[in-house]
Amino acid sequence: MKSVCRFLLGCGALLLGLTVCAGQTFAKEKYIVASDCTWPPMEFLNDQKQVQGYSTDFIRAVAEAVGIEVEVRNIAWDGIFGGVATGQYDIVASSTTITEERKKQFDFTDPYFEVHQAVIVPAGKQVSTLADLKGKKVGGQIATTGIFVMRNAKVDCELKEYDDVGLAIQDLVGGRIDAVICDDPVAMYYVNMKKDYAGKLNLSFKTEDKELYGFTIKKGREDLLKKLNEGIAKVKAAGLDKEFAKKWMGQ
Repeated sequence: MKSVCRFLLGCGALLLGLTVCAGQTFAKEKYIVASDCTWPPMEFLNDQKQVQGYSTDFIRAVAEAVGIEVEVRNIAWDGIFGGVATGQYDIVASSTTITEERKKQFDFTDPYFEVHQAVIVPAGKQVSTLADLKGKKVGGQIATTGIFVMRNAKVDCELKEYDDVGLAIQDLVGGRIDAVICDDPVAMYYVNMKKDYAGKLNLSFKTEDKELYGFTIKKGREDLLKKLNEGIAKVKAAGLDKEFAKKWMGQ
């Protein structure tokens, strides 16, 4: 009787072990994605405080294409890269421009979006170059490429930095500043898609220099980098990037 019991217990343990192993084999790898959700239409929160936007759709499509799982979290910009460096997050999907300086500290995927800097002015106003902003009050989000571009252009203007580009747009509509500089998909969203500002804004000028967005990961994670690049290629081959652009920017 003891032998039979031991045999049955052994079979049960074996089946349990096989079940656990099977679960481990087929469970998707899960990665935490950090996004600073203050940059519509690329990354922002909906009315239910859920993360959405072009970058969000893109990274989720990448994950589906290569059979992994991602959890996207809203993380403030000032702590987003430190969190990746220390392993709190696996991926930054936050409209991050690929630069040589950043590549010294992090690895970047292949580009998933191309951008230019854009200048928004009130409807009826016009600028043709950055130099036209001389003597004007120009707003932009703190520590973003638009701010760097204005400083490098050495235009004699009053540059005002905001925690959120949306606050800069509010001041523009309210007449407290004369222009906002930001990435062109963000500009297109506020001009074309934001109902509150319909007919009130003009995307007047875009710089010729292009920037490329990439997903950011900690250096040395070659396997993850390979997966993400494979997914980016699949998403673009399927034309999903164009669908996302139409959905979020009205292109």
